[in-house]
Amino acid sequence: MVDDKEKNMKCLTFFLMLPETVKNRSKKSSKKTNSSSSSGNSSGGSNSKLPPVCYEIITLKTKKKKKMAADIFPRKKPASSSSTTVQQYHQQNLSNNNLIPAPNWQGLYPTIRERNAVMFNNDLMADVHFVVGPPGGTQRLPGHKYVLAVGSSVFHAMFYGELAEDKDEIRIPDVEPAAFLAMLKYIYCDEIDLAADTVLATLYAAKKYIVPHLARACVNFLETSLSAKNACVLLSQSCLFEEPDLTQRCWEVIDAQAELALKSEGFCDIDFQTLESILRRETLNAKEIVVFEAALNWAEVECQRQDLALSIENKRKVLGKALYLIRIPTMALDDFANGAAQSGVLTLNETNDIFLWYTAAKKPELQFVSKARKGLVPQRCHRFQSCAYRSNQWRYRGRCDSIQFAVDKRVFIAGFGLYGSSCGSAEYSAKIELKRQGVVLGQNLSKYFSDGSSNTFPVWFEYPVQIEPDTFYTASVILDGNELSYFGQEGMTEVQCGKVTVQFQCSSDSTNGTGVQGGQIPELIFYA
Repeated sequence: MVDDKEKNMKCLTFFLMLPETVKNRSKKSSKKTNSSSSSGNSSGGSNSKLPPVCYEIITLKTKKKKKMAADIFPRKKPASSSSTTVQQYHQQNLSNNNLIPAPNWQGLYPTIRERNAVMFNNDLMADVHFVVGPPGGTQRLPGHKYVLAVGSSVFHAMFYGELAEDKDEIRIPDVEPAAFLAMLKYIYCDEIDLAADTVLATLYAAKKYIVPHLARACVNFLETSLSAKNACVLLSQSCLFEEPDLTQRCWEVIDAQAELALKSEGFCDIDFQTLESILRRETLNAKEIVVFEAALNWAEVECQRQDLALSIENKRKVLGKALYLIRIPTMALDDFANGAAQSGVLTLNETNDIFLWYTAAKKPELQFVSKARKGLVPQRCHRFQSCAYRSNQWRYRGRCDSIQFAVDKRVFIAGFGLYGSSCGSAEYSAKIELKRQGVVLGQNLSKYFSDGSSNTFPVWFEYPVQIEPDTFYTASVILDGNELSYFGQEGMTEVQCGKVTVQFQCSSDSTNGTGVQGGQIPELIFYA
């Protein structure tokens, strides 16, 4: 009888721990049973059953929502006072491999996702350990085979496949510990936690263990953080990881901002195959002398990687046939004479032949490509339907003409098309500027010549500026010169230019009358 009473107490305790909906349902079901059911429980019969809670959970349906950026990269919510203990335990097992000391810790977490998260990087019930990282930088991390197998087909084959090996410790020397932890956090916690310095290593881990959603998030992270500084390195990695979309985005940046990309430190970190692919690029938007200098910088770093002396001979050696992909004969004569010809990388015969190529009527045969790169063709977005002039305007007086714009696709603003003098030819000094939320992204001070016509005249930034879609940017210009000039009329709020849609709105920075309907800055010049 003592045993029966204990069983009844356990059943009652379990019943009290159930949610209210389950209790109510259980009360309703108890009305349909006779009083013998309690005696059946007390006798410990095998026919007694708890309310079938699992069936109700299985049939629950949730509406699938489209993931936004905040869902992919979740922000940590501040812990409320009621969940302080839970957050403490969670933080403890994130940074350490300590066991959860509290009894009935499962009751602290309402969902299976949260209870699984407790197991992340936790020795509690761990049935496998990983020694991750290269020799001298390893970290021993606990794992739970069932959770890992549910999250990755590679882990499933490793632990439950036909060729599964029952090992307590698995060595993974080719994955960085931080990247492996990021992957485990996704598998256990359903959270994506990426950082700029580990995202490539995390992508490698996600590819190796076939965790496609994490890999996609890594690629999205890389695409949003892509710039001229890291485009060449990411190009190399995207080819290695077979990510064509990321490869295409890298090429877009490298083509449009070629000189910035070639001068970046990351360019020197690329492999030889990537170097060749960049030097072959027909649409590279850069002066050839910049390409030549970038190749020499790469060769210097490559000599260090191969433990070779930093000599001219070794630089040429590591460049190999890639040297002939540089289109030296297409350089400006001054660039060749003052740069490539005196670098020492070219042989005496090569230098002599290239000089003859510039000057002689009968040109010698060269191993170098002698046809200039096509580069990128700039597009022009004209926002006015007509232009005009009057005797008393448009006067500049050193004031700022400004307009805001937004695009629906990523583009690279190369410069502006500006009006000129309405009373004969004149020279202008133009300070152009491009800002986003008050931050200057690009500016330049240059001069241009107006022939007195109503045409627009291009003024360029030093380097094209990358423009993200669906965000308003401010284009500004301060002109100094002949004050009487043409101005635009019948301005449009939206212009379709090729595959790019551009929207315009007035800017509070404009102090000289320019707005959407009329004024200055008639054209945006961009690469897309």
